[in-house]
Amino acid sequence: MAAPSEDYPHEIDEQLTSFDSSVSSVKTMLEKLMSMPRNDLLQKLDPLDQAKLDLMSAYTLNSLFWMYLVTQGVNPREHGIKQELERIRTYMNRVKEITDKRKAARLDKGAAARFVRNALYDPEEKESRKKAAAKKAADKASDSPQSKRPKQS
Repeated sequence: MAAPSEDYPHEIDEQLTSFDSSVSSVKTMLEKLMSMPRNDLLQKLDPLDQAKLDLMSAYTLNSLFWMYLVTQGVNPREHGIKQELERIRTYMNRVKEITDKRKAARLDKGAAARFVRNALYDPEEKESRKKAAAKKAADKASDSPQSKRPKQS
């Protein structure tokens, strides 16, 4: 930005310098985004990332329009742009919920059951389970039909 001028108060010089650097940053990002054809960019992304890109683009464009209205002396809170920004934020929250669900930890019920079982380990109960399993196996063996052929001695 040029050196401070006598056209405006020196108190806002820092704010104008910050604004100028922000506008330059936005310009650089937009040039990078616009350098690649949109279809090529979208083909490289999965559907969730495509939605994120579309929402980011819409939000950025509407935010810039909000700033334009402010510079023109129009109150953007009384303009339709406010509702549009709120609508986009709603969709952004939906995408965030979907992303958070993907990242959420999943419960492995089998592993949880093993943890609980081993945490509550009781050696006497283990012995009684072994005896019950052995008795069940013995009962099954005696219940199974025997071969009709006589045993050879």
